[in-house]
Amino acid sequence: MPEQYQFSGSSANDIARSVETAIARGDLAPGVALPSVRTLARDLHVSPTTVAAAFAELRRRGVIISRPRSGTRVAERPPLRYPIAVVPTGARDLATGSPDLALLPDFPAVGGPQRLYAAEPVLAELAELAREAFAADGIPAGRVCAVNGALDGIERALTAHLAPGDAVAVEDPGWTGVFDLCRMLGLRLVGIPVDERGMLPDALAAADVRAVVLTPRGHNPCGAAFDAARAAELRRALPDDVLVVEDDHLGPVAGTPYETLVRDRPRWAAVRSLSKWLGPDLRLAVLTADPTTLARVEGRQALGPGWVSGLIQRLAVQMWSDPEVLAQVSEAADTYRARREAFAAAVGVPAPPSGINVWVPVPDEDAAVRALLAEGWAVAAGTPYRLSGGLAIRVTVAALDVSEAPALADAVGRAVAPAWRTRAA
Repeated sequence: MPEQYQFSGSSANDIARSVETAIARGDLAPGVALPSVRTLARDLHVSPTTVAAAFAELRRRGVIISRPRSGTRVAERPPLRYPIAVVPTGARDLATGSPDLALLPDFPAVGGPQRLYAAEPVLAELAELAREAFAADGIPAGRVCAVNGALDGIERALTAHLAPGDAVAVEDPGWTGVFDLCRMLGLRLVGIPVDERGMLPDALAAADVRAVVLTPRGHNPCGAAFDAARAAELRRALPDDVLVVEDDHLGPVAGTPYETLVRDRPRWAAVRSLSKWLGPDLRLAVLTADPTTLARVEGRQALGPGWVSGLIQRLAVQMWSDPEVLAQVSEAADTYRARREAFAAAVGVPAPPSGINVWVPVPDEDAAVRALLAEGWAVAAGTPYRLSGGLAIRVTVAALDVSEAPALADAVGRAVAPAWRTRAA
């Protein structure tokens, strides 16, 4: 049992509440292992059935996860308020997946009239910019809505059609935010392997699922991106009754063209975030979908927050329509490409075609993360990003200068094994 917290409770509800309290207070960090059912039952003097019921409820809500051979752990992003891990002072942050602050445009001053409750939820100017961008990528955008980031849009699209227990195909490795969101919604994850061109079509075709969430470009953590051939194969692999949700979280800084699967489908949604190329603090994404899905998303939003702040939307319009900002975004895409290619070459792995991360296989994730942190490099262990597959670390290279790539690659080599060579002599 974790030494920093003593669980309590004599009923399943009380035990579950004890675990949640520990997470919310920071006594149990994301990813920490929990005691086995039998161990906790013995320590609390209750039956294993009682503890199993508590764990089942926590799993259903995405608070904890269970994996073969690794036991039960706190989810990486449990749906509770919990202290966020902070990169130690003095360490380079290559772990949190942020864009390079130096490559983001400055926020201009923004004003405008107050918006009242009867106003349209999406500014006409933002809707027009989004429709043009979607259309340029072959996405049939009719109406567009604004949501609070990519994950908010994905959640609203999934809940428009799915119920707890439904199966969802996800990339494996894939984004931990999607994994934990689906777990919180009570959905069953079906991992689909990926290569440098995205999901493997044969594996997707064999999956019995009601929905699929995929990343056409800028895949997190591996940097995969669809080409036209792979997109066509995936379209053929998907039955018409499967909901397709596309997550374009990187947008134009992904570094590759966008290939879509949603054309001529009855149920689909495409979400494009503005966070990685205009600024994370915008908390804004645009979403388009088939008429039924969009109507359900808009209807549920109307019963909750109502709309995304008009100030944020006006700020996004001002930046998205500024030629100087767009030139800066294009320059950022080129810089990210150079950085991921430089580090991939230095560490000896294939260069990802897109994105801001490099996925590096290692024999021991925890040992590699600790060794790199000791040398001043903070990277992410691969465990939260995979449902199966080999061990790896995720290195976010967004702010890694090309000149720093050899030093980091050498540090990775020392972290993995003293005799491991990162580059040819």
